[in-house]
Amino acid sequence: MIQKNNKTFQKNLELPNWANWLAQDEDGAWWAYSVEPLEYSRGWYENEVGERLKVAQDTNNPDWKNTLTKIE
Repeated sequence: MIQKNNKTFQKNLELPNWANWLAQDEDGAWWAYSVEPLEYSRGWYENEVGERLKVAQDTNNPDWKNTLTKIE
């Protein structure tokens, strides 16, 4: 269960214990991050700190900038 802005999203994803953030890139890739990722032209990156792991692949998402989610 992932909570964002008082809404609960359910995804069938197996996330590592260290995952604190979840985000989708424009190409549809879902990534888990240990620290808040930074935005670049077509997705997110960890800025060379923390850990990241690709956890799923979906279809392209033109609204990817609105997918950054703090896992609570």
